[in-house]
Amino acid sequence: MHLQFLDLDGSLDAQQASLRRVAPWDTVSSVDLRDLGPRLRLWSRARTMRLARARIAAQAPHGPVLRLLGSGDFHHLAALLMESAAEPITVVHIDNHPDWVRLAPRWHCGSWVNRALCLPQVARVITLGPCSDDLVRPDLKGGNLPALASGKLVLFPWEHAPSRVWRRLPDGPGRRWHAGHIHWQNLAQSDLEKALDGIISLIGTEAVWLSIDKDVLDEREALTNWDQGRMPLSALLRIVAAVGAHKRIAGADVCGEFSPIAHANWLKRWESRTDQPQRSADAAMLARNEATNKELLVAIEKAARC
Repeated sequence: MHLQFLDLDGSLDAQQASLRRVAPWDTVSSVDLRDLGPRLRLWSRARTMRLARARIAAQAPHGPVLRLLGSGDFHHLAALLMESAAEPITVVHIDNHPDWVRLAPRWHCGSWVNRALCLPQVARVITLGPCSDDLVRPDLKGGNLPALASGKLVLFPWEHAPSRVWRRLPDGPGRRWHAGHIHWQNLAQSDLEKALDGIISLIGTEAVWLSIDKDVLDEREALTNWDQGRMPLSALLRIVAAVGAHKRIAGADVCGEFSPIAHANWLKRWESRTDQPQRSADAAMLARNEATNKELLVAIEKAARC
């Protein structure tokens, strides 16, 4: 597997040396996108995405690539990266947020799953781990419940109360409807190994794309720019290993670094202050992020070799 840094916000600068050495990568490279970073952050216009697409394609290695995106504010680049998949794939999306908002701009870190679902090579998206308030009245927040009802999208929270919805949804993997609520199959209350057997049975393709936002983790294991979930790192590593043991990893992306937010665009400033916790990070917190990255990258590279 190849390792590639997408340099969007400088959050990975201090980690590059150690992450290059952590596994036997086929190649290691970096794509300079720092000049586009402010325009790509949080959401982006189609023209800027075209510029990013061309620059990434010009430096794309041959074969499976693990790309590090920096802050979770750039998670929408995952859908752009998936365009390069040359075969049918199932996206295993591990995140504290479902990233399925249909009311957001087309290229938005909170709506990119909808872009991925439109790609002809994406057979299904399986989202694992949300604990966020996005699942509180998801129908009123623009959540893509039609994709959930159709089975194109499957969602297993790590831990979440039943979600009140106006309309009945058919029962499906990870959920059942009762008395006006979606009752979720929470992974935290499940035997994880048995749950993973069921989740893997839902993957109908030979190839899988892993898309991971470290905000799925507790703050004790990673510090990000977003509200965070409660999945332990040990559980995340077990999920990666189980997927690699049964399926071939065609590509992967990881985001969820911490980087200071400074938007020039007033609308992005407003959205950031409304939706994101206002945080700062010290050296110990950043070292913790690097340690978590090392474990995660080792697990992904190992899974890709299975």
